[in-house]
Amino acid sequence: MVGRKTALVVSAHSADFVWRAGGAIALHTGMGYHVRVVCLSFGERGESPKHWKREEITLGEVKANRMWEAQRPPDILGCELVFLDLGDYPLRLHEDELFDLVDHFRELQPAFVLSHSLDDPYNFDHPAATRLTQEARIVAQAHGHNPTEQVLGAPPVYLFEPHQTEQCNWRPDAFLDIGSVWEKKRKAFECMEAQEHLWEYYTRVALQRGNQAARNSGKKVTYGEAYQRLFPELVEVLA
Repeated sequence: MVGRKTALVVSAHSADFVWRAGGAIALHTGMGYHVRVVCLSFGERGESPKHWKREEITLGEVKANRMWEAQRPPDILGCELVFLDLGDYPLRLHEDELFDLVDHFRELQPAFVLSHSLDDPYNFDHPAATRLTQEARIVAQAHGHNPTEQVLGAPPVYLFEPHQTEQCNWRPDAFLDIGSVWEKKRKAFECMEAQEHLWEYYTRVALQRGNQAARNSGKKVTYGEAYQRLFPELVEVLA
């Protein structure tokens, strides 16, 4: 990764990064970034409704189907995908998973990090993934953790949009114009066949965020993604 900017995306389930950050991923890989997506689970129990409609299907078969689906979007978006296969509904995280993610932080030295909202009363897996991400970032900054390694700096953390924003105490304060990569994002989430019911929903979300981005910038934006910053930003001037 020497000499190349990087980014880290921590996704609770195998489709989350596609719906919520596919535009950001495609935009930055197109600019030469190496983007690594760490998927904590395949979403085999709670986020594969279409597969579970088949009679006598097994958990292993659903997981295999989800793995196959999730391996396709990285080819479209240009990112690297790593599966940790920790299970979902519930997602239970322990010290081994924490140190594994710390290693990703230390290796990548990401320019920015993306993960879920801090709250989600509809899906406890999502904030669990973000808590892991937050803690791993802190440990990666600690000089006493594996002191022979390069410590992490202070990469900004952006929380991507939850499914029901109002109930998740999530408020957008950063908009991203993804119009130039929209077709890639749409193609990527059409790979997620187990959640076909979300395809049009997230198309509407992109149009809505594009409209809000345009109103807040005075620029023409059609498709957008929205993020909430976890930490304040240092700026040189205010305008």
